Amino acid sequence: MVELKSVLVTGGAGYIGSTTARLLSESGFIPVVLDNLSQGKAENVKWGPLIVGDLCDRKFIQQVFEDFEVTAVIHFAAKASVSESIQDPIGYYSHNVLSTLNLLEAMLKARVEAIIFSSSCSTYGEYDSEEISEDFEQRPINPYGLSKLIGERVIQDVARRSNISYAILRYFNVAGADLDGLIHEEHEPEHHLIPRILSAITTGHPLTIFGSDFPTPDGTAVRDFVHVVDLAHAHVLALKQLLGGKDHLILNLGAGKGYSVKQIVDTFNLMGMPVPVQFGPRREGDPARLVSNISRAKSLLGWTPVNSDILNVLESVIFSQGNRNS
Repeated sequence: MVELKSVLVTGGAGYIGSTTARLLSESGFIPVVLDNLSQGKAENVKWGPLIVGDLCDRKFIQQVFEDFEVTAVIHFAAKASVSESIQDPIGYYSHNVLSTLNLLEAMLKARVEAIIFSSSCSTYGEYDSEEISEDFEQRPINPYGLSKLIGERVIQDVARRSNISYAILRYFNVAGADLDGLIHEEHEPEHHLIPRILSAITTGHPLTIFGSDFPTPDGTAVRDFVHVVDLAHAHVLALKQLLGGKDHLILNLGAGKGYSVKQIVDTFNLMGMPVPVQFGPRREGDPARLVSNISRAKSLLGWTPVNSDILNVLESVIFSQGNRNS
């Protein structure tokens, strides 16, 4: 009988974490979820045990490693709003950086030697390029992006002086719902575009589009939307490579195609779901364009974002919304 390997999934009760936990389970791993439930939901944890606690509590995280035979770590847990980070930089630096430091310290003591880090395209900052590759200089323009960049550097520095292997995965805009509608995006407050559009449609309260004067074809910001299931699948592939002896991976995860805010709104309108809108000023810290070059992830992982056509993304969200309302 094959012994299943346990993977500690921090933030595993959240939107991306729980989708990944499900795929881990389906791939023969045991996802051990650690979450403080500030954004995650206990009902999302269905494929392994749930440990409720905070990564900023050093003794707590060390005890978790003593209690479970963890083979690897996938580190999702973080504060993750650009606009909120502008208002609360201390909160973002203290939480995102300290949690990563505590986690690495506990891994070293427990001799756990593989970590996948949830990073962000926000580490790149502002570029005029059509696509951003992993070789671009990282020059974040908001505290959230800088907190993620610090996390990357800490992991790399620790890895140089230890046996830890790592995958740093830089997400672009994660969207969609899992394919049978069990898990969906839900934050409080909600900062992400597609859930905000659905809220505007259902409530009649106008969607505020932040900025109509960006240097883009229609003046609204351009983003790359990757389906959450595709993103989760990339984590499983990266995990298998690390456990198979790969030393490190640094990869962009996106769809490799950009859509403006206005294009997304117009797509909902064409689908017969009119979106009431109003325009507001740009948000501080928002780049005009963030679109990924994903050739390295395709090459090194054998990964393709098969669900990330924008219509698939939107249809999965609408299907999930229908499930919740039925």
